[in-house]
Amino acid sequence: MSRAMAWLNEQQIEFHLHDYKKDGVPADRLAGWIAQAGWQAIVNTRGTTFRKLPPDQTADLDDARAQALLIDNPSAIRRPIIEHGGELLIGFDPARWSEIFR
Repeated sequence: MSRAMAWLNEQQIEFHLHDYKKDGVPADRLAGWIAQAGWQAIVNTRGTTFRKLPPDQTADLDDARAQALLIDNPSAIRRPIIEHGGELLIGFDPARWSEIFR
């Protein structure tokens, strides 16, 4: 997150940070992200939070189960997620961001 925010600041791009680890994530917004990108892109399966979850919570995920898991465990959401002009940018990718934020 710090590299992403530094990049945005260097490019003088204004942004609003919503800390869904602290403040949670609205269910409708999460559902929209999953519908647009798929739960596989939204769930951080390599993160500590996800790996520490019991297998019965992480097995056989689908859109609905992934959404419920992420509402209960917002730290398992991949970061950052940026909504910009209909695009959904997931993870920090300076090359892709440069294309989108021209």
